Amino acid sequence: MLENVRPMDIERRSFEIITELLGDRQPAPEIAPVVKRVIHTTADFDYAENLVFSPGAVERGMEALRAGCDIVTDTQMAKAGVNKTILARLGGEVHCFISDPDVAGEARDRGVTRAAVSMERAAALGKRCVFAIGNAPTALLALAELMDRGELDPALVIGVPVGFVNVVESKERILASAAPHIVARGRKGGSNVAAAICNALLYQIER
Repeated sequence: MLENVRPMDIERRSFEIITELLGDRQPAPEIAPVVKRVIHTTADFDYAENLVFSPGAVERGMEALRAGCDIVTDTQMAKAGVNKTILARLGGEVHCFISDPDVAGEARDRGVTRAAVSMERAAALGKRCVFAIGNAPTALLALAELMDRGELDPALVIGVPVGFVNVVESKERILASAAPHIVARGRKGGSNVAAAICNALLYQIER
């Protein structure tokens, strides 16, 4: 039987159903809003197990965003999915350099990916950022190399690229790093997941 749910109550009811279906797999309170937002976005309950949080990652990410931190994404899709209205109220903005013609040109000349060059451009912004990576493992690898060289100090790395080539390995690099991180271990992820995690942090701040 169809539930008679008013449009404004659909999201609330969805989260109630997610909580019910999680059963004894309820995430810890400090990470629950992120985990449930990702499940709400994907209808994939595997994220109850494969999302890995460094200690204090959620609170550190929220603190950075409250202080006006910017968000850098690796795709225009992830950028489009982030709630820019809330972010702007906090003093931040979203950057995505992947489609910039000069980024494409430099990537071609150097024989590297646009995603890797995009991370270098982000490092040159001169401010700490939250990095939300949902598509390109080379973006995560570039972030790891920039951090190893002391050229980047991310406020938070959201590492959720999806796929098969270098995806698992790139995530493991971030998991082994000292940077605050939220990582979807394994092959699952996507730009929608990256945006959902950003929004989960932003919505908690707005409560």
